[in-house]
Amino acid sequence: MLIGVIADDFTGASDIANTLAKGVIPEGGLKTAQFAGVPQNPCDPSVEAGVISLKSRSAPIDEATADSLAALKWLREQGCKQIVFKYCSTFDSTKEGNIGPVADALAEALDAQAVVVCPAFPTTGRTVYQGHLFVFDTLLSESGMQHHPLTPMTDPDLRRWLSHQTPSRIGHLPLKSFLTGAHETKNILSAEMMKGNRFIVADAVTDSDLLVLGEALADRPLVTGGSGIALGLPRNFIRAGLAKGDGVQFSPVSGPEAVLAGSCSGATRGQVARHRHNHPALAIDVPAVMSGSLTAEDLVAFLAANKGLAPLVYSSGAPDEVNDLQSQFGREAVSAKLDDLFADTARMLVKNGYRRIVVAGGETSGAVARAVTDQLGVSAMKIGPEIDPGIPVLTVGTDDPVAIALKSGNFGSEDFFVKALSKMDGAL
Repeated sequence: MLIGVIADDFTGASDIANTLAKGVIPEGGLKTAQFAGVPQNPCDPSVEAGVISLKSRSAPIDEATADSLAALKWLREQGCKQIVFKYCSTFDSTKEGNIGPVADALAEALDAQAVVVCPAFPTTGRTVYQGHLFVFDTLLSESGMQHHPLTPMTDPDLRRWLSHQTPSRIGHLPLKSFLTGAHETKNILSAEMMKGNRFIVADAVTDSDLLVLGEALADRPLVTGGSGIALGLPRNFIRAGLAKGDGVQFSPVSGPEAVLAGSCSGATRGQVARHRHNHPALAIDVPAVMSGSLTAEDLVAFLAANKGLAPLVYSSGAPDEVNDLQSQFGREAVSAKLDDLFADTARMLVKNGYRRIVVAGGETSGAVARAVTDQLGVSAMKIGPEIDPGIPVLTVGTDDPVAIALKSGNFGSEDFFVKALSKMDGAL
């Protein structure tokens, strides 16, 4: 294994796995596998990039750090030459963490200096300029992320936000440093290291910027960022003759289908509204879930009654609805109950022969991915073709595989659910 990724949630893991597998033309990408948690056994030696999916974004800091270090240990045992700490392209974290504490722990373990911090993902409108994070033409703090129920982002200045989370000194790699190529970028990073800056917030507004940055990071033991940070990393190893460049391998998967949505983002709510026009849909009654009167059996019964019609089960309320429910039942309690509900549903679906499952929402994706891999007794998910930017088809198992798609709340086109199911069975 050449590149090892520690991702703080499951959709983010799929996102960067897609980037690594796809690579860039003409070099191509790396043969990539995504893992549901830290594997217990060594991986297939043919895997060139391994992405460990953790649920550390919203976990307690000590737990997030310990899990990340456990992931690092396993990845180093697989021979990884470079480690990437992957977080969301909207830098989801509170003032307390978890990005800073986890990055600190990994940097200490690897004795890494001048560690780049860059959540930019221009393909989906996430760019960094003058150290500030934008979502398309809007500052992060005005993009809707300020209303996130778990990690409200109220400050777009990454240096300032990160300074709340780490005692380490923070520098800046300005956009102009990319104009003269990777050599000058490396020189600036070295100069920042000489100043004692452990973390360097890097500007990037185009894929070309990320390719220059990737080339400059070829010999860095630790890199941090969104999935865009990995855009230029595979070709470093391909050019060095250490990888072949044939990352995406996929055979279509057919069979019964289901769509499970647990995100409250604006994009997912739009996708749910679009899907409901032409497909059966069941809105989850959260109070009924909390009381135990709505169960996974009920959801599976609805999905089975509408088999072949791309049925949708969703819990995707507007921010004020979510706040009311969290106030009534408690934020952690609601989240845990819904995660368990979706996990139990996914487990039953796989057991009943469902082979195509589309999931929306980071927490929901984590719960479903763990349930599917546990049900099939495997940990590795193979990376298939891209559905929409940042979202690949994943296949779990070999003899009778299950295809899943793990969609971050804000990602995907309005017709994503139908598009994902069509991509899975080769119709698209």
